[in-house]
This record gives sequence, structure tokens and C-alpha cells, in this order.
Amino acid sequence: MTIEADLNIAEIPYESGAIKFRYARVMAPDKTRWIRHGLFVAYHEHGTVASEGQYVDGKEDGLWRDLHPNGQPAAEGRYRAGQEVGVWRFWKPDGTEEPSTDYGE
Repeated sequence: MTIEADLNIAEIPYESGAIKFRYARVMAPDKTRWIRHGLFVAYHEHGTVASEGQYVDGKEDGLWRDLHPNGQPAAEGRYRAGQEVGVWRFWKPDGTEEPSTDYGE
């Protein structure tokens, strides 16, 4: 069996030229579109990480983290096949924790 490595890294810029999104993707089997698959990172325009997580076959899957522009955590939780699951935690920019949301399993 032959395995083809069709993984491609996409970088989408802001108008300023700074990277807005960087993610791994694969071509759909029918060759009509790209599907996010692998690491995904979104950046604030000044360059710090805004969000990071994984895609599996075009859907968020696993641990995801969002960060405020000052680098403090904003949100953290898990996805399963594109749906939030379990407890998601949230923080204000000063680091104060806000109420969590439980999406169940």
C-alpha cells in the first residue's frame, strides 16, 4: 500500500501582512477543496497567539486554548468532532477566572 503525504501548511495574513491564521490542511478526496487537518493557530495582529488547537477531518478535536492579546488565558476546553464537550474554563484579561460552562460528554 502506498501512502501519499498531501499535508499542506496554509498561512492567511492580515492586511498588514502579519500572519492571522496558520494551519495544516489536506486536499479533499474529490480534490474540490482543502480540509483543515492538524494543528491550527490563530494570531492577534501584533503576533501573539490568539487561539490554538487541532482539526481532524475539518472539525475541531481535542484541547483548544484561546488567549487574550496580553498573553493571559481567555478560554480552555475540548472539542469532539466539532462540538464543545466537558467543562470549558474562561478568564478575564487580568487572569480572574469567570464561571465555567459544562457542555457534558
